[in-house]
Amino acid sequence: MTFPRRVLYWSSAAVVASLIWGAGPAHADGTPGNTTAPPPSDDNVQGDASDSTLLASVSQSRIRVTHSGGGTEQGSMDELTSVDPNWEPPVCWYEPVFTPEALKSAVENLQKNGGLGAVNAHEWWSSGIFVDHYDKGEPQDNFDLHADRNSTAEGYKNYNIGKDGMFWRSVVRKGHESDTRAWDCGRIMFWQDAGTIPDDPNAPTPETLAAYAYDKIEVPKTEVELKPAAKSTVNLPTWVWLDRGTFKEVSVRAELPGTGLWAETTAKPVALHLEPGTDDAETFPASGDCEINDDGSIGTPYTKGSADKTPPCGIRYLRASAGDPYELTASITWQISWEGSGGARGDLPDGTFETTQDMTVQEIQSINR
Repeated sequence: MTFPRRVLYWSSAAVVASLIWGAGPAHADGTPGNTTAPPPSDDNVQGDASDSTLLASVSQSRIRVTHSGGGTEQGSMDELTSVDPNWEPPVCWYEPVFTPEALKSAVENLQKNGGLGAVNAHEWWSSGIFVDHYDKGEPQDNFDLHADRNSTAEGYKNYNIGKDGMFWRSVVRKGHESDTRAWDCGRIMFWQDAGTIPDDPNAPTPETLAAYAYDKIEVPKTEVELKPAAKSTVNLPTWVWLDRGTFKEVSVRAELPGTGLWAETTAKPVALHLEPGTDDAETFPASGDCEINDDGSIGTPYTKGSADKTPPCGIRYLRASAGDPYELTASITWQISWEGSGGARGDLPDGTFETTQDMTVQEIQSINR
């Protein structure tokens, strides 16, 4: 069976098993074609893996992610949404994927069994380029337009066997395989000496990994405590609070093996914002922002006899709900900071997670005390 020399990957559809490097699986150690089992890994380390096998797809990444801290005793977890709609993690970057020996073995396997191999995140080739460029030293075009033309990649001899370093290849963030910005990482697989990082605007940095970790943060989705619960009374306040220690910091660490690069991104809960679901309501405080106390609690729990008092965190509805209940929205703001290799550190846009609760408001001027 013959394959075209070059296939450009324009679709975001998943790569089927027939497009794995050669006939052997592409293992989590980044060595497609290697038939040895991947090394054992910590159960907390996660990656783009399925049954310990990584496909050579455009969204394959070797970044190792570890989750720690945070969470609650109750409730499931969900992803954060950035408060800055214009911010997002990098769409593409470069990573080390092959030692010289591993690349040679993979190419030999490709020659023997046929198929296609990814020379970057966008292009799939038959064995021709891998022999011509990485073994015989022939130059090839990159797919990175500079001054309206592609740059040229100089060739290699015998896969750089005997040299200390790795071949690097581009990666595209999941869900952005068809994003035209991903073509910024258009260089074909290239050599990088050990202990060095490519001089390229899309080379990974601690901040790249911090943003990658941000994308993996999960926070608890827990309903706030209300009194009265679910049913309120016109002109009497509804108290809102979260018990002490309900929310804690959540950290995600991202490491890129073979580079010394790492970053740990931490989300710290700092405020609860209330939206009553109607303009006929007042919030306490007036901004609707209830700060998180030093002990991790929000607001003050309702106590008997406090019905006529003003809560530090709460809502007063001024009109009864007619038919459908009001939809109370409670959103937690998480402050995002990070630190990484080389003493790097910084902040990223705050994240939010919101939940909604139905509130029925009645006219009766009484409340259980």
